[in-house]
Amino acid sequence: MKDNTAQDWKKTLSDRLPLLGHRNWIVVVDAAYPDQISSGIETLMCDEPQEEAVKTVIDELNKQSHVRSHIFIDKELSFVSETDASGVTSYRNALNNILPKANVETLLHEDIISMLDEAGKTFKVLLIKTKLTIPYTSVFFRLECGYWSDDAEVRMREAMKK
Repeated sequence: MKDNTAQDWKKTLSDRLPLLGHRNWIVVVDAAYPDQISSGIETLMCDEPQEEAVKTVIDELNKQSHVRSHIFIDKELSFVSETDASGVTSYRNALNNILPKANVETLLHEDIISMLDEAGKTFKVLLIKTKLTIPYTSVFFRLECGYWSDDAEVRMREAMKK
């Protein structure tokens, strides 16, 4: 895990984004997220609220022309109760206001982790670890090509079959 100040993570994100591309991931995680051993995973510490970190990642990605993101959130988050995790309702509301309405998919946490683990074997993953202590709050950004759409890919693959 890399030790850094709150401002350093933003600079690192900004510096890394031009190098990242299709199949790389950026993940904003809570305090209990484990430090992973894969050499392709870089972990940055963030002292800002998790909602602010997510917003910063979205803002930085929106400045890029070479990548866009497909966002995954944990399905379990919808079922975490305020009784068991104080602040979860406020966090869910903040996330609903921050995340774009398109390109967000809800999956079981273990399914997202499996995709991330597989990607981390070959591709870089940038983890931004916050101090949030509410479970199932990670936000996963899988990067896609910014100048090539999913529809264009489908049309090209169909043309190749002919």
